[in-house]
Formats: sequence, C-alpha cells, structure tokens
Amino acid sequence: VTAGGTREAIDPVRFISNYSSGKMGLAVAEAAADRGAGVVLVTTAPFVGHPGVAARQVESAAEMLAAVREELDGAHLLVMVAAVADFRPARAATGKIRREETKSLELKLEKNVDILAELGRDGRAEGVFRVGFAAEDADLEQHATEKLARKKLDAIVANDIRGGVFGSDENAGVMFFRTGERLELPRSSKRQMAERILDAVRERLP
Repeated sequence: VTAGGTREAIDPVRFISNYSSGKMGLAVAEAAADRGAGVVLVTTAPFVGHPGVAARQVESAAEMLAAVREELDGAHLLVMVAAVADFRPARAATGKIRREETKSLELKLEKNVDILAELGRDGRAEGVFRVGFAAEDADLEQHATEKLARKKLDAIVANDIRGGVFGSDENAGVMFFRTGERLELPRSSKRQMAERILDAVRERLP
C-alpha cells in the first residue's frame, strides 16, 4: 500500500507537494493487516505503527517507485493510494536558496515518474492485482477509466476532490474494474471505505 503526497525537492528546505494527508492509504494498510495480511506501507505521511504493517518512509516519487519495486516479489495486491506529484523541479538546488540573494525565482518543472505506468511495464508486477486511485475535479468516470486502461490496472478508485476529501476522515468515490464492473462507494469513514475496497478485491486476487 502506498500513502501520502510525494515531496519533490526545490532545495534542501523547500519542496513541491499536494494536499494529501495519507489517511486513506493508512486506512487501507491497517484494514488489510487486521484481516491477516502481511502489509508493507510505502508512505510519505507520518505513521505511528500498526500490528502487521511494516512501514517504509520515502519522500519523492522516484524513491516511492524504487521501494515499491523492491517489495513486489511475493506480493498479491498493490493498492496505490499515494498522491504522486505530476511534476517536479527539473533541477534541485544543492544549497538553500536565500531570499536576500535572490530577486526573483522561476521554477522549471518537468514531468515526474508515473509509478503505476512504470509498474505496468515491469515484469515484476505480473500477477499482482493492481488498484490505483484517481483524484478528479471533473469528468470523473471518463478520466478514471482512461487511467485504468493506460496504466494497465485491474481496478481504480476515483473520488471527486470537490467533496473535501483531502485531510478529511471521510471519503467517497466509485471503483471501476478492468472487467467493466463498477462499485459505488458512498460517503463513509476512510476505514469503512477501505473495508469496502478490500471486500471488492478479495475474490479477485490471484
């Protein structure tokens, strides 16, 4: 399970990130562990610990991809809840950028690594049931099903960010499957939503 918003360095003290709190990913990890699964949580968000969950703390998308790849052997399920930054600074300064010495600052951004797309091309991910998440503000079903196909996922959970889900203890969404099925996920606590997601994938696992 992955959780949190990645941090892409501008310099040693500044970064680009997003509003993800990591709560949804933590809920999925804990729910899976409570069902008896051995869970590895790759997270940028703080984690206080939970029985059955081994945490790997990362910062950037590149670090998250490397950690997930290392944990794929023997895995049956990947739930990619993390909000990975779409862009990162093309070059990070090695020293702190000082306001007193800098009249203006322009950041050149480049596309970040697409973790799920990379894993879709990775032989080590063969046989792993892959669930992605999509945070959308318009045309939710269209964007989610396009990502489902492009990233070679088995399922994707799409939620509307206009519903105030970032930082909240509640969430809602729709789960789309490669087989064409869909599952409505009505507003509930993030733990309850995690349970519904795991119920939906349980019988589909290899």
